[in-house]
Amino acid sequence: MSDDPHGRPDEEEASRTFLAMIVILTFVMNMIGRGVTETFAVFLLPVQDGLAVSRSEITLTYSIYMLASGATAPFAGQLIDRLGARITYGLGILALGIGYSLAGYATHIVHYYICVGLFGGIGAASLGMVAASSLLSRWFVNRIGSVMSLPYAAVGAGMIALPPFSQLLIEWYGWRASHQLIGAGVLALFPLLILFPLGRVTAGSSAWQARRAVQTGTASRNPWPVSVAMRTGAFWGLFAAYSFTSVSAYAVLPQSVAALVESGFAPLLAASAFGTMGLLSTLGIVAIGWMSDRFGRLTTVTISYLITILGVLALIATIHNPSFFLMYVFVVCFGLMQGARGPILVALVSVLYPGGGVGSIFGALSLGAGIGAALGSWASGLLHEVAGGYTASFGLAVISSTAGMLVFLLVPSLRRERLMSSPSSRQPHGGQ
Repeated sequence: MSDDPHGRPDEEEASRTFLAMIVILTFVMNMIGRGVTETFAVFLLPVQDGLAVSRSEITLTYSIYMLASGATAPFAGQLIDRLGARITYGLGILALGIGYSLAGYATHIVHYYICVGLFGGIGAASLGMVAASSLLSRWFVNRIGSVMSLPYAAVGAGMIALPPFSQLLIEWYGWRASHQLIGAGVLALFPLLILFPLGRVTAGSSAWQARRAVQTGTASRNPWPVSVAMRTGAFWGLFAAYSFTSVSAYAVLPQSVAALVESGFAPLLAASAFGTMGLLSTLGIVAIGWMSDRFGRLTTVTISYLITILGVLALIATIHNPSFFLMYVFVVCFGLMQGARGPILVALVSVLYPGGGVGSIFGALSLGAGIGAALGSWASGLLHEVAGGYTASFGLAVISSTAGMLVFLLVPSLRRERLMSSPSSRQPHGGQ
């Protein structure tokens, strides 16, 4: 977890305590960004009833959120690489807090789209893994898969606490006041950003700065701008894998609580199951990050997809034959692998495209995640209305997981974890 070849921190630049603070910062920001937005699963039914809309109309909120998050991610990548953590994280806190505060006043579904969908997407993108990947790559080189798994695990940590807590708030105060309380809690964190040493965090270690200068010939240039990375097959392989994985995850997540409730499980139990998946996600992400460094990313990612598929099949079986056993199989398998491919994708970006542009490139790839998630959540809601059940909706997740696994198995550069040519050979005449 360090910058020198032996895995020790660069003590002239940062103590172990400071390195731990960086990891904690990225963990907390990602937990807020994704934990708050994943409360949509427990808000779905009460908001649908409160605004008197159809299932496809309410699930469109999540599609808008993921599209906004994906579209904002490239901008967030440029923002973190150019202006640093304070601006990027500040934007995320304000967008998310204001959006959720205003969502409590929504009187029309369009208002909800703007507050939770648009503002939530901007907030999540600015607080999430785009910023984390850029910052962590400046301080850590060895065991990058393990390091990247920690902030990714924050998604699960947020799901452990916030959806069940939100369900309690809804039962106590209703969905409107619950949105307002969550938004106020997020905004209360803004002053803390002023006190944290984000300038030093953004600067990176001296080893990172030296590597970047050697690779570029000048510290101000990036050997892998997005336009050059996009000329590689690896970029589009990662884009496709990210897209298919997101379709699979978000064909299930937004409707999972509603599916369990409509299958006869108590609402609080269903919300708790959702939160338990978050706990398992935290463990699974860390485990997958460790396994990818120890046993290889290709083997690890293949196993993770197979376990996800087993979990979704168990959920489909639960709907047709409700039982606690089948629900637990779904929660364990799907929960453990939820987000598990994330650290592998980020690690591959840092390995394939070294030199300082990780945030921008990962931001561009995150557009694929946004498109996939938006398509998955919207198509899942539509299939539910058309088919009158969840089998087709969740069957989409099985197909998409299989497609994502095949991308890793078939794209040569992802199997070998190296590009066939240097960035200079891909530069347009005269460089960039």
